[in-house]
Formats: sequence, structure tokens, C-alpha cells
Amino acid sequence: MENFTKENCFYLGRVLRTSGLKGDVLAMLDVDNPSDYAQMDSVLVLVKKSLVPYFLERVEIRPNGAVLHFENMGLEEAERMIGCELYLPLDVLPPLTGNRFYFHEVIGFEVVDAEKGVLGVLREIMDNGPQPVLCIDHASGKEILVPLIDPFLEKVERSERRLYVRAPEGLVDFYLEQ
Repeated sequence: MENFTKENCFYLGRVLRTSGLKGDVLAMLDVDNPSDYAQMDSVLVLVKKSLVPYFLERVEIRPNGAVLHFENMGLEEAERMIGCELYLPLDVLPPLTGNRFYFHEVIGFEVVDAEKGVLGVLREIMDNGPQPVLCIDHASGKEILVPLIDPFLEKVERSERRLYVRAPEGLVDFYLEQ
């Protein structure tokens, strides 16, 4: 059996509460299109820092989340799952094309600015503020931060492992002059 870790999985959502009296749970799915996950037959639950597979009888997508009907789960066990994070293996993600991409997919890509040329290598994408931010390691050792919003993203070239951006005027110079 495959050894699942957070590194080879993606965050799907979190268990919010129980649903009914039979061991079902209501989960918030942190994905663009929850209906893509209606046919899941299992999910990985983060339990004491380990991802544990749980098998599903069915999934009901609702406006406020998804009700997960687990195999052989009672109410008491479902109550212990409240607050637990849910994950799925990266290989179940539907492929994206064009300028749409998963954050993990572009880590390590070269970032090229329309005005300044090569900015460096994308180290990470921070996604804990009002918008995601590209964290780029410049050859000088400095870090350049560029907001990841549609007006600044020009093109993704997966085969070349490049991300083309148009950073706001003066932003790159601000980081390189410090």
C-alpha cells in the first residue's frame, strides 16, 4: 500500500460536524468545483500527524459542503473526526490547461517578467492573505514577491517549466534595491 504524506497529497477540506445520527459528517471542501469529488470512494484523514485512508459509501454534494457517508462508521467515531483535515493523492487531481494551474505544479518553474526578464525560480506560493503571492528566489539571493492575480499572470509554459508575469511597475526594482 502506498505511503501517503502531505507532500504527495493535496488539502481537500475539513470535517465541520456530524450529519445525522449514523456516523456521517459534513465537510467543507476547499476546491473550485466540489461536484468533481462526488464520486470519491475514499479520503485521507489527518489523524495524529498521519494520513489514514477511510472508505466512503457515498458523497452528497450540498450548497454548504459535502456529506461524507463512511463505511462502517458510527456516530462516536464521526464525532472524533470533527476538525480533522481531509486530503487526496495528487494523482487524482483533474489536469488543468492553459493559464490555470495547481500551486504545487509550478513550484521550481523559472519566472520571467515581461519587462525585467528572468526573475528567478519559484520557491513557493503563499496563499494566506487576500491573494496568493509568488515567492521567487532571485540569482542575487534576494526574494521577490509578486501577487498572483490575473492581470499579472501572462502565460504558463509547462513544457518549458516557465511562468511569465508582468509585475507591477517598480515592484521588482523595489526588492532588488534593498
